[in-house]
Amino acid sequence: MASQRIDLNVEPRTPGKAFSRQLRSERKVPAVIYGAVTPMNLTLDEKVIVKLNTRAFENALFNIKSSDPALKNTVALIKEVIVNPLSRRPTHVDLFALDLTKAVRVWVEVKLEGKPVGIAEGGLLNVVNRQVEVECLPTEIPANFTIDISTMGVGDSLHVADLKMPTGVKLLSSPELTVAVVNLFVEEVAAPTLDAAAAGTTPAAGAAPAAAPAAGAKPAAGAKPAAGATPAAAKPAPAKK
Repeated sequence: MASQRIDLNVEPRTPGKAFSRQLRSERKVPAVIYGAVTPMNLTLDEKVIVKLNTRAFENALFNIKSSDPALKNTVALIKEVIVNPLSRRPTHVDLFALDLTKAVRVWVEVKLEGKPVGIAEGGLLNVVNRQVEVECLPTEIPANFTIDISTMGVGDSLHVADLKMPTGVKLLSSPELTVAVVNLFVEEVAAPTLDAAAAGTTPAAGAAPAAAPAAGAKPAAGAKPAAGATPAAAKPAPAKK
């Protein structure tokens, strides 16, 4: 269960793009918090967010620590971290304040344990879904779902329905979704390519032979007669008078 409770220091900030740019230059990250509290603009330390933006803290509960009394005793989830695709630095964070008495929807990781026996039979493991969506109280969020795949042979598959849901956790993802499957590995071999010149030496079956030259046609200059061909009769010279 999500028993992790981590203190997270935040401070109120002035909204606006100019102020946000200034914060980022100081290695701070603009943030907002919403949910069970009045929405508020905040700032966090960039190093802390980089550390927490991993799968290990995906559904961790954070005790919000702030100089603003409105956030006293607030518990939140990190809902989203926006990262610059070039610098890989976090540029914005969404925090979701929780009501610990109300259920929330979260995505939980599926961990596969063991090595399928089908791999030794020439199979290849294909992981289709690595997370499932569930609904439960914030304090009952599972850390992950673990499933043993060591008995899977070639052609076997596991589905979301095979996952065991703890008491108080409601599955929202379709039970029919595939988690993993072992397929037979088939290596594709490219068909051989015939050499264009070699392919032209043998006529195709049933192909008509090349047409003979028309009677009386003159051969091209410099061309040699075909082997065995009878030379054309020479035109007789005119008789002398």
